[in-house]
Amino acid sequence: MNDEIPLFLKYKRKEVSYRPIKNRTKDYLAVELPLTDIDLTTQSLRCMNCGTPFCHAWGCPLRNVIPEINRAVQRNFWDTAFSILQITNPFPEFTGRICPAPCESSCVLGIHEEPVAIRQIEMAVSDKSFEMGLCMPHPPLRRHEKKVAIIGSGPAGMAAAYKLNQLGFSVTVYEKAAKIGGILRYGIPDFKLEKWIIDRRVNIMVKEGIIFETCVEVGKDISEGYLHRHFDAILIAGGARKPRDLHVPGRNLRGIHFAMEYLSLQNMFIGGEKRLSDIIDARNKKVLVIGGGDTGSDCVGTAVRQGALSVCQIEILPKPPVSRALTTPWPEWPLKLRESSSHKEGCQRLWSITVKEFEGDDSGAVKKAKCCEVEWQNDGSFKEKPGSDFVIDADLVILAMGFSGAGDNPFVDILRIEKDSRGCIKRYENNMTSVKGIFVAGDMAHGASLVVKAIVDGLNAAQTIANYLSPSYLSK
Repeated sequence: MNDEIPLFLKYKRKEVSYRPIKNRTKDYLAVELPLTDIDLTTQSLRCMNCGTPFCHAWGCPLRNVIPEINRAVQRNFWDTAFSILQITNPFPEFTGRICPAPCESSCVLGIHEEPVAIRQIEMAVSDKSFEMGLCMPHPPLRRHEKKVAIIGSGPAGMAAAYKLNQLGFSVTVYEKAAKIGGILRYGIPDFKLEKWIIDRRVNIMVKEGIIFETCVEVGKDISEGYLHRHFDAILIAGGARKPRDLHVPGRNLRGIHFAMEYLSLQNMFIGGEKRLSDIIDARNKKVLVIGGGDTGSDCVGTAVRQGALSVCQIEILPKPPVSRALTTPWPEWPLKLRESSSHKEGCQRLWSITVKEFEGDDSGAVKKAKCCEVEWQNDGSFKEKPGSDFVIDADLVILAMGFSGAGDNPFVDILRIEKDSRGCIKRYENNMTSVKGIFVAGDMAHGASLVVKAIVDGLNAAQTIANYLSPSYLSK
C-alpha cells in the first residue's frame, strides 16, 4: 500500500504577496510579487490532474489547458508550458496579471481545499516566455488580399487583430486615443498592469504586420465611406464606456466625477500624456468612492497614492459572506467578500448604503454626501432603513457604479447600427451587426465584463469574419 501523502495535501496554497504598503503607495509600480521558481513548482504539484478538469472546461473562458500546463511547470519545461498556453491565449501577460481567475473558483481541489494558484502560474509562464526569448513575432506565412478594419484597440480589438493577422488578412486597428490598449492602458492602474507590458506586446504585433493608427476617431477623422472603400470587413470593438450615473440632488456640484475619467487622466499623467494640473487630484482630500467593484477598488488605490486624507468606499449591495455563499456553489463564480491590495492600503468600506443627496459649499464644490442604510427584500428590491441617515464628509466623489452601454459613437450613429435595450450594439448571427459586413465584439456587444471575456469575444469574432470573407481560403 502506498501511504504517501497526496501532494495537494502535502503542499498548501501560497497566497499572493505584495510589496510593503509603505513603499508601494509612494509609486505606481506593480504591487504583486511573483512566486519563486521553487514556489511555482510546488504550487503546480498541487494540481490533481483531474479526469474532468473543470478549471479548463468550466472556469476558463479561453479554455486554457491548465492541467497540461501545470504538468510542464512541474518538470521545469517552460517552453512546453508556453507552447500549450499560447494555443488558447494570445495575451497571457495580461490575463496572468488582471484576470480574477474564474478557473481557480472551479478548481476541483477547491471543493474541500484551497485551489491551485493557476493565475500566478500563468503569469510566470508568460514572463518566462519573454525571458527565454520564446515569445517572438510570427508573421503569417502567406497574406490574403482581403483587408479588415478594427475600431478600438482594447482587449477585444487586439485579440481580433491578432487572430485575423495570423490567418493572413491585412489588419488595420484604429484607436482614438494617443496610445494602444483601450481599457488595458487607460482604465487599469499601472500598479496592477504596468504599461510597458502592453507596449511590448504591441511591438510584437507590429512586427507581425498589424497596422495601428492612433488619434483617429472613426466617423470624425475618417468617414465610414473611407472604411467601406478600403476594407472588406469592419469590426467595432470600442468597449462599454457609458457610465451609470447617480441622479440625486447636488449631483452637479464640482468635485463629482466618473471613475473612468478619474483613472484615465491619472494613467495619462503617468504615461506622459497629461500634466499634473490636468488630473483629478485627491491630494489632501476626503474621498468617497461609490461602487464596490474592481473599478471602485482601483479608484481607492489611486486616491491613496495621490495622498488622500481619507478614502471611504460604499456599496449598495449587502456585505458578502467571508466564504463561498450557498447561492453560488462550486464550480460557479463564488459570491464572497474580496479584499484587493488597494483595500489593504487604507480604506473604510461600507455595505448596504445609498446616497440620497450631495451638499456643497458656497463655491459650488461638494463637501458632504447624505446617505442611509438600505434593506434588501426577497424580490431583489430594497428600501431605505428608517432612522439610518448619516453624513459622509467628501471633497472628492468618484462614481464607480459600472457601465450601462456602449455610449455615443459617431460611426455607429451615422450608420444607424441597431442597439439593444441596454444601449449595447445588437449582435446577430456570426457577430454581425444590423449592417452587413460590420461586426461587433467585446463589451460593446454584451456589456461591461472581464478582460478575459473580451479577449475570447475578439477571437471568436475574428473567426467569423474570416469565414465570412473567405472560407475557401481558410480550408486550403
